[in-house]
Amino acid sequence: MRKVYYIYNPRTRTYDRIYPTVRQRALSILRRLSIGMGLGAGSFLILFLLFGSPSEKELRSENARMEAQYNVLSKQLDDALTVLADIQQRDDNLYRAVLQADPIADGIRQAGFRNSRYEEFMDMANADLVVNTTQKLDLLRRQLYIQSRSFDEVARLCRSHDEMLLCIPAIQPISNKDLKKTASGYGVRVDPIYKTTKFHSGMDFSANTGTDVYATGNGTVVSAGWETGYGNTIEINHGFGYRTRYAHLHSISVKKGEKVVRGAVIGTVGSTGKSTGPHLHYEVVVKGEKVNPVNYYFMDLSAEDYDKMIQMAANHGKVYD
Repeated sequence: MRKVYYIYNPRTRTYDRIYPTVRQRALSILRRLSIGMGLGAGSFLILFLLFGSPSEKELRSENARMEAQYNVLSKQLDDALTVLADIQQRDDNLYRAVLQADPIADGIRQAGFRNSRYEEFMDMANADLVVNTTQKLDLLRRQLYIQSRSFDEVARLCRSHDEMLLCIPAIQPISNKDLKKTASGYGVRVDPIYKTTKFHSGMDFSANTGTDVYATGNGTVVSAGWETGYGNTIEINHGFGYRTRYAHLHSISVKKGEKVVRGAVIGTVGSTGKSTGPHLHYEVVVKGEKVNPVNYYFMDLSAEDYDKMIQMAANHGKVYD
């Protein structure tokens, strides 16, 4: 309904009706339109500033979902790395230990990637989260590959385990059931000739000249002949990191390159080289390190005999070389 306007006429003391001109009507309409448009634009601007455009709102929502997914993935990767660390622990300290294999070096398991690999992510929103999660994924992928290779090696060692048991030096090198031939063990001793202390790197067994000497495990003779200090000496490579040495022999029954089995006679006890009497000097070498032979008679000794031999081979035992 059109509005009607009146103006008071003091002369006639009545209200006269006003009829606006076309121009006035046009200006009124424009004024109303301007006010309406201003209010509309202002409202839109306020809503835009407060809530953003629909596309921005959708983008923020998408970023929030992505950040949540990355957080979930990061947590799952942490859990997977924890499980993998437990598998690695068992691999090094159980599977590989039982099979006499060296553990995987930490430097190999923990090897990382160059930082330049992640530079492409630095311009992304939540760059730290993205880079950290990607690094975990790369670490998990690499460690799984290394662990898979390790299990391949463990499987191979398992297949050759029976052969390894035959090769490990596991008996005494001479017949010594009553242990009376045990003369001196592994450790610091007084040299019988020079009367100075030195490290005795094997075990001495006193026996009459000509007493049979046995190979303590399957293997290949790598040397058989004279060695300075040791006299007539035989060295056997048993594989799997094991070697044994038999010194001061009277005679040698094998030659270099010959394959021997556990219990085979390879020579006889003597007193050649630096020796003060007939005896056998016996050494066990594991991966290049001379170790205590007393720990490698498990196929020859009961628990009681093992304890007795350890006592007899203690530092006060008689040294012949």
